[in-house]
Amino acid sequence: MMLLVFMQIVFVLGVWQWLGGGLIPSPGKIGLRILEIIKSGSFWDNFMMSLILTLKGMFFALIIALAISYLSLVPFFRPLAKFVIKCRYLTLTGLIFLFTLLTSDGSQLKLSLLLFGIVPFFVTSLLSVIDGIDKQEYELCSTLGMHKWRTLWEVIIIGRLDQVFEVMRQNFAIAWMMITMVEGLSMSEGGLGAMLIKSNKYIDLATVFSILVIIFFIGVFFDYLLGALRYSFFPYTKIQLRNK
Repeated sequence: MMLLVFMQIVFVLGVWQWLGGGLIPSPGKIGLRILEIIKSGSFWDNFMMSLILTLKGMFFALIIALAISYLSLVPFFRPLAKFVIKCRYLTLTGLIFLFTLLTSDGSQLKLSLLLFGIVPFFVTSLLSVIDGIDKQEYELCSTLGMHKWRTLWEVIIIGRLDQVFEVMRQNFAIAWMMITMVEGLSMSEGGLGAMLIKSNKYIDLATVFSILVIIFFIGVFFDYLLGALRYSFFPYTKIQLRNK
């Protein structure tokens, strides 16, 4: 399988190198530009700004989404969770002015936009996990004489921690994809999105493609890292994956 993947990558890069040139930069030119970008000190400053903003957004989004999802078990809060899910279809374009008025600086603006963009997807995934719980697990807790709060703790909170971790891993991709758009709205603090917008403004396509490739591989790395951490914290998930 690794040999097959390697051959396919080599084939695609070969075709791209042969057909590239002119407006679209070739892989060789992009590779050289990536080395130049990585060697520059400004890249690492911008990378850290983007990474910190993403991790901060993921942390607050996870807390908010877990609170909404757990509260949705109470019928009174169920409509709130359903409304948050529907907010997936709201575009940020028409709401930027509102968020600008509600925030005091660029940092809060970017964080607010990022939260608004990823919290609905978090809640959607978490409610799917909760709704997928077999009723027999609740009945077992009832048979054992557990009260409702103990059942909530054992079945939903502790019993589904591994799936919450997987939801976080899946939604990290959404947050990482959105980070460039959010940073492009407020470029005062820099970030990979600001670098991308500036390069695109001056039609420096070699730099644009190089930054996109860097963002892609950083995202793949963190996806692998979160997957490895999940298997480390919850080893039984490997057995479940093999059984499937």
